[in-house]
Amino acid sequence: MKIVIATTPAPGHVNPMLGIARVLLAEGHEVFAFTGRAFEERIEAIGATFRPIPASADQDVVDPFSKYPEFKTLPPGLELLRIILERLFVDHIPTQHHGLQEVLQEVPADVVIGDDCFLGLLPMLLQPRSSRPPVACFGTSILHWPREDGAPDFLGLPPASSPAEHAATIRDHDRIVHQPLALRLNRSLQELGLGPLASSPFEAMVRLSDTYWQLTVPSFEFPRALPKSVKFIGTPPIMPNQASLPPWAADLDGKRKVVLVTQGTVANHDFNLLIMPTLAALANEPDLLVVVTAGGRSAEDIPGPIPANARLANYLPFEWILPRVDVLVTNGGYGSVNQAMSFGVPLVCAGLTEDKADVNMRVGWSEVGIDLKTNAPTPQALHEAVRAVLDTDRFRRRALLMSEEFRVIDTRAEIIRDIGRLQPKLANREHAASMATN
Repeated sequence: MKIVIATTPAPGHVNPMLGIARVLLAEGHEVFAFTGRAFEERIEAIGATFRPIPASADQDVVDPFSKYPEFKTLPPGLELLRIILERLFVDHIPTQHHGLQEVLQEVPADVVIGDDCFLGLLPMLLQPRSSRPPVACFGTSILHWPREDGAPDFLGLPPASSPAEHAATIRDHDRIVHQPLALRLNRSLQELGLGPLASSPFEAMVRLSDTYWQLTVPSFEFPRALPKSVKFIGTPPIMPNQASLPPWAADLDGKRKVVLVTQGTVANHDFNLLIMPTLAALANEPDLLVVVTAGGRSAEDIPGPIPANARLANYLPFEWILPRVDVLVTNGGYGSVNQAMSFGVPLVCAGLTEDKADVNMRVGWSEVGIDLKTNAPTPQALHEAVRAVLDTDRFRRRALLMSEEFRVIDTRAEIIRDIGRLQPKLANREHAASMATN
């Protein structure tokens, strides 16, 4: 089959896409990846065909917020959330849609796959199923489906103990975020002759997809009724050989516990948010080796002094480091958190931007780690949290139970099976088209 995968041009979305693409390529399918130019080399390296997203919808991978300086100046909150959702996602719908249609005119795709944030798929999903290819989506963030307590996404709200607990926040979110975003979204859809949508665009991606792969396990999501299309498929295998071993690799000899620290690849413009306070917090812990990955940035940008028990790298091969890690300190990137859990690694989380407040809240709720509920943790708070995770068995036990849940899911088999199940829908669509021309 010919399969087109449309992906938000950011590492946290492209990385799982590459894992899915490798599965499909191994089955003999032709894969065309539609995303940002920064990923062309990595896409072609696995044998897929690259197709560039239009420049106006592309992102600067080194500094994804470079086009939007207000992202760096506004404090976390509802106004910043609305602006991010508008600028990064909703406003790109027409450009993404038209670019995708150009690719589909060139490539008669049997199946289209997209990530949960590639909203340029919405116009296609809003068409009758008989007139479009089957569509599968994969969730690179929290599951965008209504919670039983009505709490909105992206705010890091724990499950409510009563209907009144989140009522005021829900009203504020509706006024400041949902209503303005819906107006903006439906204007874009109206220009394309579609709409309107009453739900959030992210919820619509879940509801309208023929199959929806959530890249985690059920225990990392709140229990609630879900559409039949939603399937928890674990996390795609880590792309191997994406980075070489660091020169200090032999220092991980098992004599000291290993603390891995990362700010990911998006919210890593300021290492003082998490990396520096963690280094300060653990500098005088002789039983610990603190390993820092700069998320693709130069480790030389990490300001000194660097403690003697610290080891730095621009980027690390996660398939090598995670089996050696005793605790991950992270700002809460969804992919990194799930990869850590799949290896049974407990976490200490501190981050409120993007989807991180919700991811980190789930870490605390599922008891696989500690959520510090801040964007700027102090060295003291980090020290106490890391020692609590390392010096008690509770978090490690929960992380190991979670890893067992990942282990029993055959992610590769789930992807292959679902692609096969979409083929009857493909046949039905071709039959309908044939009948229409007779």
